[in-house]
Amino acid sequence: MITSALLYLSTLVTASIAADDSKSQLPSTGEVVARMIQSDRERQSALAGYTAARRYILENRNHNKRAEMLVRVTCLKNGSKQFETVSSSGWGAARKHVFPRLLEAEAEASTEGLRERSRIIPENYSFELAGTDNVGGRPAYVLEIAPKTSNKYLMRGKIWVDAEEYAIVRTEGTPAKNPSFWIKNVHFVHTYEKQGQFWFPVFDRSVTDARIFGATEVSIDYFDYAPNLFRETSQGRMP
Repeated sequence: MITSALLYLSTLVTASIAADDSKSQLPSTGEVVARMIQSDRERQSALAGYTAARRYILENRNHNKRAEMLVRVTCLKNGSKQFETVSSSGWGAARKHVFPRLLEAEAEASTEGLRERSRIIPENYSFELAGTDNVGGRPAYVLEIAPKTSNKYLMRGKIWVDAEEYAIVRTEGTPAKNPSFWIKNVHFVHTYEKQGQFWFPVFDRSVTDARIFGATEVSIDYFDYAPNLFRETSQGRMP
């Protein structure tokens, strides 16, 4: 009995030491955030915009409503976005009011004056390293983020940062500011993947619980990315 008890105690102590040692090997919150920002700056300096396609699907199962929209997006080298609707079908109210508003809101948020207010940077957020995870077969750091202002372009939740390239690979949370009295809550998940040398959004899913219509889900698939790269010339860098 004593031997068994000692063995159990030894195992418990060893596991505790291993856990503490593993935790002590993690970088600090500040280190992860600094490397995330530096890596993003380096990637953006090599990217002169891109074109891509998106498929939006909106569903409200309570009212058996569904709408779909296909969009071409052009992101200019200054970060601003332009949208062209290729096709749409389904629920007329969503096609007439919801989809256009989604595109208008993103185009507005991408303008130079507002873009900095929505970025995941220390000026907008507080960060706290919460641990590690695995995303798409790659190790990632998990950080809890809290907005410093009640800004409709900010969120409250978590981000996953690739442990090798320090790119954001997943975000999950709720808006920092409720967009409307008629909306009880919104929850969203955004995922990113590496395509070539860049990390791009590949899938979004958000669920809005409204006081009248109930839960409405919007999913967005991103595909057909064509990045514009800067190239070196004798006069310097140019797209």
